[in-house]
Amino acid sequence: MTEVELVKIFNLQPFGIAELTPLEGKYIFYNEQERILRRLSVSEIQSVSIFDLFSGDESEKLRTIFKKCVASSAVQECFFKYNSERNTFQMRLVKGDNGNIVSSLTDISNLHHLEGQQLIHKENIKCLSDAVSGVNIGCWDYYPQEDRIIANETWVIQKKYKDEDEDEDFRLNTELFSDVIDGPTNWASIATPGDLEATNKLIEKHLSKETDVYDAKFRMKCGDNQWRWVHDLGRVSLCDENGLAIRMNGVHADITERKQAELREKSRTHVLELITKGEPLPVILAAIVKVVEQDNPAMLCSVLLLDDKGKHLLSGTASSLPDFYNEAIHGIEIGEGVGSCGTAAFINQRVIVDDIQTHPYWVAYKEIAKEAGLAACWSEPIRSTKGKVLGTFAIYHRNINHPTEADLAVIEQTANMASIAIEKKQAEEKLKRAASVFTHTHEGIIITDDSGSITEVNDAFSSITGYAPEDVLGEHPRIFHSGRQSPEFYAEMSHTLLTQGYWHGEVWNCRKNGEIYLERLTISAEKDADGLLQHYVSLITDITLMKEHHEQLERMAHYDVLTNLPNRVLLADRLSQSMVQCQRRNQSLAVAFMDLDGFKAVNDRHGHNVGDKLLIEVAHRMNEALREGDTLARIGGDEFIVVIVDLGNIEDSEPVLKRLLKAASDPVYLGDAVMQVSASIGVSFYPQDHVGADLLMRHADQAMYIAKQSGKNRYHFFDTAQDNASKTLGQSIGDISSALGKCEFVLHYQPKVNMRTGEVIGVEALIRWQHPVRGLIPPLEFLPAIEGHAVSLELGEWVIDTALTQISQWQKIGVNLAISVNISAYQLQQVNFTTRLAGLLAVHPEVPPHYLELEILETSALHDISQVSTTMNTCHKLGVCFALDDFGTGYSSLTYLKRLPAYLIKIDQSFVRDMLEDADDLAIVEGVVGLAKVFRRDVIAEGVETIAHGVALLQLGCVLAQGYGIARPMPSSDIPEWVSNWKADDSWQVNKG
Repeated sequence: MTEVELVKIFNLQPFGIAELTPLEGKYIFYNEQERILRRLSVSEIQSVSIFDLFSGDESEKLRTIFKKCVASSAVQECFFKYNSERNTFQMRLVKGDNGNIVSSLTDISNLHHLEGQQLIHKENIKCLSDAVSGVNIGCWDYYPQEDRIIANETWVIQKKYKDEDEDEDFRLNTELFSDVIDGPTNWASIATPGDLEATNKLIEKHLSKETDVYDAKFRMKCGDNQWRWVHDLGRVSLCDENGLAIRMNGVHADITERKQAELREKSRTHVLELITKGEPLPVILAAIVKVVEQDNPAMLCSVLLLDDKGKHLLSGTASSLPDFYNEAIHGIEIGEGVGSCGTAAFINQRVIVDDIQTHPYWVAYKEIAKEAGLAACWSEPIRSTKGKVLGTFAIYHRNINHPTEADLAVIEQTANMASIAIEKKQAEEKLKRAASVFTHTHEGIIITDDSGSITEVNDAFSSITGYAPEDVLGEHPRIFHSGRQSPEFYAEMSHTLLTQGYWHGEVWNCRKNGEIYLERLTISAEKDADGLLQHYVSLITDITLMKEHHEQLERMAHYDVLTNLPNRVLLADRLSQSMVQCQRRNQSLAVAFMDLDGFKAVNDRHGHNVGDKLLIEVAHRMNEALREGDTLARIGGDEFIVVIVDLGNIEDSEPVLKRLLKAASDPVYLGDAVMQVSASIGVSFYPQDHVGADLLMRHADQAMYIAKQSGKNRYHFFDTAQDNASKTLGQSIGDISSALGKCEFVLHYQPKVNMRTGEVIGVEALIRWQHPVRGLIPPLEFLPAIEGHAVSLELGEWVIDTALTQISQWQKIGVNLAISVNISAYQLQQVNFTTRLAGLLAVHPEVPPHYLELEILETSALHDISQVSTTMNTCHKLGVCFALDDFGTGYSSLTYLKRLPAYLIKIDQSFVRDMLEDADDLAIVEGVVGLAKVFRRDVIAEGVETIAHGVALLQLGCVLAQGYGIARPMPSSDIPEWVSNWKADDSWQVNKG
């Protein structure tokens, strides 16, 4: 296979391939897809280090992987995303035979989606001046009355010849080019002397209105004592009251290459005629090339200086003179050493001998040129295919502004010779690198002829499939088929290849040992210049483990690990879909919230292992009691929710509920022990209870408490019209409104502390109803009754106002504590919430706004996240901050965490309370702490009931806490004394750091 074919194959593949230096991570070889996936321009990828493409931690991680590659031949693999992007990438690295790192880069977004990250794509907007510079067009304003020009940088081309390797000999030579002018101010400083007069005449004709447009072609001075051909166009744009031009506007373009091409074509024949006739060339030539091959500098072309009479001035190493020039040299003996003596050259059948003194070559070269009164009138940089300057060709002449046609011809011919040699060397290196990548890439490569017979495979193919090259050469790839794909699948693949020349997808194939595996397969049809099919190139990646891992992650995200039942996330999705189906079919559904009676006693007596086995068995029995289409989910601990669908009326649910009660209460035999529990079930119905999915489950939960209070092992239906009032509190919304008017509500305060430092960081305000008959009533017994009603807004504002008053009273006695207040989703989503809050703050100007913190329940039904986020940001501007309460118990945790600007996350007490005994709860607490760190949020744990809870939380990295183990909620009058006496437990202090 030729180099061109191999490079073409790599450039057409959908994944990136690159060879990188092992220490700096610089690119040595790359295909086009590597550059595209990295989002790099050609110039950027030639200079960038791969470590610079990642942030600090990720960059260090990649350096570690590189070190592993250098120390081992094993394949290293990592997955990552770029900042503000959605796509996920897989990068695999391995050390090649030459010690460099071979890398492949694959976009695996369709297989491995990472939640919570979004890619933000922006277009670069280029200004007009950039566009003009990009096409090498200069813009200028000329003020003829002042003989002054204002122009952009494109006017003056300041090419600076500098050796990138700082070679001393070469640097001395480049000092000849150091005379750089600062830039044009008038026409005399722009045009060369030979063209200035003609240019001025054209300007005068236009200023005198003889011509409509000023149009000139002349040679422009450059900053390196050279010149460039330009095409100048301009027009008068402003005149004074006498009609005299004040300003001309114009542009000019660099047309040097076009003029050079014309001169070269004319001069080539002329130069050869001079040589054939034996006449000396009327030029002085210095052909210098410095080629850098890895770290070894070497001279590729020689130096030959002649005066205009053909006299030899100086020679250096002679390894490659231009072919057309050699035709006129019958013999040459030039010393191989730099600066050698006894140099002789036979030119035009004349022998010219000139001995030069032994001294450093480049110094002599510079001094001789200077003594001869010469200066560079033309030079040309020689570049590699990647644009790196490898050397310089220069013509020296006594008249620096008028290079002859012969000058141009000699330069072109010499440059061509050097370029051919350079490109040949680079082509060999490129082919060698391509072959190395073909061998060492960890993607399997199969090449077939136009009939489909395998002609070549690489080592990675054998590693993936188990087939050696001799097993498959000459065979058709159908020998790998597993039988899992239908004939129609392969027919469609063939059709796509024939019509589009490309196919990409996933295929189940069979290894040599019979094992079936999943591979990502890419097939490309390669054609020659005439469009005829030559061969197919297939690239395969074994993604079996990746696919299995992805499926495991999906299952973990939607199923309970212990019982294998749907979890809260999957339940919410199924409930929402079932509610939609109810509306379409005009049917009902039931949501049954179940809590096992007596389960805690089993756990306490027999231990968690036995408790887990009991849960598994009861869950299995209850699942068997359901009909097809119903859903049983475990939402935590011993709590389950059942969605019963396709109900004609409420009574249709009772047979299922009775079977669930029986399944839960039947004895369970575990070894020699007999376990027996029961279930309390609360049931809500949709659409009879016309609320959203969250409230539907909450109403079922409330009904379950009534079933438990009524004797357990029974079910209770939630009554949307009367149940909350009659069973929970026995009071109407009017009663609560009346209680508010009578000032029967009070706030108690529970401290929040830093367990590590012992600091009291604030308190949480908790509302209580001081009922004249029933005594102190907790909030769960009256708040649900007013949820979504106007009285809840009035009560919510009373809580905020009371908290602000309390902050002021405490400050007067030297107690400076922030107070956090719970607000409902209904209150937060009022259009005038921010205005009402600002009014409450204005009533208490002595209270700093940041002393007030608002807590949003994570289970709140926030219908318009975007609007809520805007409201919260507006409150931030007032100085008020937010916390996300009961985190982990809702159904949109990551959505709320990502989109709501809450600085603090509160871990729900239901997880903290059992974390020392329940591994699942411990994992949830650890996960919430990790999420808080990732999303740069503070985190506080509720429900810290014991010193051991605090120790465990500190070990997980959570230092803020509240709970009965610290302090119970107390009246405001008790807070100052408690603050002055409280001290963190010594075991918490041991865990410092």
